[in-house]
Amino acid sequence: MPEQAVSLSIVELFRNADIIVKGVLLLLLAGSIWSWAVIVEKLRQFAVESRRMRQYEERAAAARTAADLWNGRGEGEAAGPPGVVLAAAVAEIEAGLAVPASPAEHRDRIERTMRLALNGEMRRLEKRLPFLATLGSAAPFIGLFGTVWGIMRSFAAIAAANNTSLAVVAPGIAEALFATAMGLAVAIPAVVAYNHFTVQLGRLAARMNAFIGRAGALLSRVSD
Repeated sequence: MPEQAVSLSIVELFRNADIIVKGVLLLLLAGSIWSWAVIVEKLRQFAVESRRMRQYEERAAAARTAADLWNGRGEGEAAGPPGVVLAAAVAEIEAGLAVPASPAEHRDRIERTMRLALNGEMRRLEKRLPFLATLGSAAPFIGLFGTVWGIMRSFAAIAAANNTSLAVVAPGIAEALFATAMGLAVAIPAVVAYNHFTVQLGRLAARMNAFIGRAGALLSRVSD
């Protein structure tokens, strides 16, 4: 009599899986859902920040005085890195007008204040990126644990049935391979997204440093 075919549907593989393998699969599923939520949020966030950065770059390029740079702000723009560092610079200017210093010292103090503010903004933008890195590294190993457990279960089934036919071995092997595939399916998007956002963060930081140099030159004239 021909052996009954083993169903390879995801639902059947999950239903027939051992409780440990089910736990591994559910853990990977939860990690995947959360990672995609982070990815979507970061895509939106970086798109907004890039658009805002472009507006400030155009304003800084066209500005001839500090007033041109500051007075062109729109409402709500201070939430982004350019607005935050610009607000920090203006606060530093207002606090240090009475402090005697050379123009170079004024500019150095203003740019240092702006870079400190930028560091805080970069930390804000980095939020949740470590989760993607951790998930990308850990998910394959979590899936591998399910793989090892499924293979052990297959060997136990062989020993219990005293039978090495495919019908006895296939369910456990299928569960094992499913756990491996699930781990890779979770890890690959997380790693790709983490690398993409890291590059985006580096580019934004470089653009911000260029903006700080231009803005510092303009704002330092206020305190001359």
